[in-house]
Amino acid sequence: MAAVGGQSAQDGGTGKESAPIEFREAVEALAGAVLRPELQVSPVPAPRRLAPFAFALSASVEVEGEELADGTLVLLHDPAGQEAWGGEFRIVTMTRAELEPEMAGDPMLSEVGWAWLMDALQAHGAGFAEAGGTVTRCHSQGFGALAERGASTEIEMRVSWSPADGRFERHLAAWGDLLCTCAGLPPVAPSPLPVADAPSLGGVVPMPARRRPRPH
Repeated sequence: MAAVGGQSAQDGGTGKESAPIEFREAVEALAGAVLRPELQVSPVPAPRRLAPFAFALSASVEVEGEELADGTLVLLHDPAGQEAWGGEFRIVTMTRAELEPEMAGDPMLSEVGWAWLMDALQAHGAGFAEAGGTVTRCHSQGFGALAERGASTEIEMRVSWSPADGRFERHLAAWGDLLCTCAGLPPVAPSPLPVADAPSLGGVVPMPARRRPRPH
């Protein structure tokens, strides 16, 4: 299993010289999460206008040198709280994976994608509230000079939720599992996490993932 690379939480990626202890501890919890080895995770600049303090991570799923899925996770913190969040913290994510073209016609694709996230959060024992988001699928076909690219189908999930348990590493691990599921990887039990009571991730059927490089 891979550990998340650390970054100082002193400025939270927002340019602040100091941050509340609650936010610094949350970032440290993210940095201490243990993830699947297929996940490559690194800190990136965080958005500055969504909350007083923010920390962002970029992640990709790589197998044998091929990138199968990618996304970002942003941890937001407002010491005054926000009514829409129902608290002081919010997690905002974007998940994207290219799939086999035949998946475009599956009428349940969006519902299945949302269920994968809910299952992952539950499997890792990540308490949450006020979850919401969109699941989008896009089918594209290359023509002319781009005909060699052929057809591609992509799923994109933009989802946010409010962590309600203070165990931020569980939320990152759950999102990492979502990325791997969208990439078509088989599920694994989340036992490597330092969470003794986390249930096993079972019964999740992975989506057939692309097995060719993403066009650039």
